[in-house]
Amino acid sequence: MDDLKQKYLGQIANAADEAALETIRVAAVGKKGEVALKMRELGKMTPEERQVAGPALNALKDEINSALSAKKAGLADAALDARLRDEWLDVTLPARSRSQGTIHPVSQVSEEVTAIFAEMGFSVAEGPRIDTDWYNFDALNIPGHHPARAEMDTFYMHRAEGDNRPPHVLRTHTSPVQIRSMETMGAPLRIICPGGVYRADYDQTHTPMFHQVEGLAIDKDISMAHLKWVLEEFVKAYFEVDGVDLRFRASHFPFTEPSAEVDIRCSWEGGTLKVGEGDDWLEILGSGMVHPNVLKAGGIDPEAWQGFAFGMGIDRIAMLKYGVPDLRAFFDSDLRWLRHYGFAALDQPTLHGGLSR
Repeated sequence: MDDLKQKYLGQIANAADEAALETIRVAAVGKKGEVALKMRELGKMTPEERQVAGPALNALKDEINSALSAKKAGLADAALDARLRDEWLDVTLPARSRSQGTIHPVSQVSEEVTAIFAEMGFSVAEGPRIDTDWYNFDALNIPGHHPARAEMDTFYMHRAEGDNRPPHVLRTHTSPVQIRSMETMGAPLRIICPGGVYRADYDQTHTPMFHQVEGLAIDKDISMAHLKWVLEEFVKAYFEVDGVDLRFRASHFPFTEPSAEVDIRCSWEGGTLKVGEGDDWLEILGSGMVHPNVLKAGGIDPEAWQGFAFGMGIDRIAMLKYGVPDLRAFFDSDLRWLRHYGFAALDQPTLHGGLSR
């Protein structure tokens, strides 16, 4: 056993890497190693011999295992020292150029909108992009004869013959999320619902898929005055201006009553949009007080609660703020376009640090 001890301790000390160390371990204390074979010989010994040889073999095995562990730790420390010597950074070097990858304007504007409304106490709610026509239309007080329910405007999912389940659609707005949020959270409620939506339309200012953000606030004494303040604060923060002038025009939406489309005062001097000045008006969103039928569909008593809602296109307001001329380019996956209009990955928008740095 002294010969085995000297043999393997010497090999362990001279092992150059972990692979060599593993070979030594298998040869010494593996299932078919020399120490294991010696232990099998204990059965052939007398009890008196076993009392001497058994503890000695166990001590030898423990000593070899301890030496293996110590050597393995030493090799790991040596490898780390080598890495630390070879892998270093000269902090006096100039900063690296901007990476090729950028944040898409839709993602950037979604984060900007979320940051603004979060400051006003709104949380983010999400829902499925494929929903039943009840959530997409009926619960929102949209009658069966409404043109928005026609197949020329809405993408309906295929149904097998004899399938009596409610038809499913690719949601045409994020309003179904409002119904689902009312069902699950009740009132009072203050949410925004950003996400992708789908309509059968395609031209310079319309695409079959686009992005919306809708807002909903429900409480005891909410009025159009609260809606007006919220939208004014949003426009000022989003376009990063000190003052805005909003114009509310009476309109009709099935899910709000009264309803209003909202315009902002602006100018297009030199082809550049300037918000809050000039003599032009630009429509940016629709809004209104939530219709009592919509509150009922969400399980909320319209006699006790009331609220306001609004909705706008994320892609549209991104075009206005960042000067993108064609909506279709948002979905072309053109790397040149993405590099030009994209944002640095670490430029997280905040109201205090700046939305669009």
